[in-house]
Amino acid sequence: MNEVLSMIYYWLKAGHIIFVIFWMAGLFMLPRQLIYMHGAAPGSEEEALWARRSRLLGKVILGPSLIAVWGLGLALVATISAWTQGWFLAKFALVLGLSAYHGWMAATARKMAGGGRPLTERTLRLVNEVPGIAAALIVVLVVVKPF
Repeated sequence: MNEVLSMIYYWLKAGHIIFVIFWMAGLFMLPRQLIYMHGAAPGSEEEALWARRSRLLGKVILGPSLIAVWGLGLALVATISAWTQGWFLAKFALVLGLSAYHGWMAATARKMAGGGRPLTERTLRLVNEVPGIAAALIVVLVVVKPF
């Protein structure tokens, strides 16, 4: 199995990076959409429009990208046997955290689509920075492999 995976290593890597870009784009967009939804009156047409957009973002970009990132990433790990390397374990922890963040933002979007406002606009603006910080740390870990 590993021989087959190592033959397609560069294709797996390219696919992984492509879907990471899509996933990150979605993770940057969702909180921004929620900020706009936050300013709309609950039950208004504007709120319904932002709710529809956030659902579509989840169905078309976020969900499929998350699945592809995990599938391709796990295949990559199998090809290079990274499970025991410190940089990979740190990256894995950050990706788990980003996946949890994704789920939390999706749940928040559903609550807001129903008229709730579980987070303040300021909090949404702050959490919008999480994907960027995580991405910077992950890139450093993968490229520099500091440990």
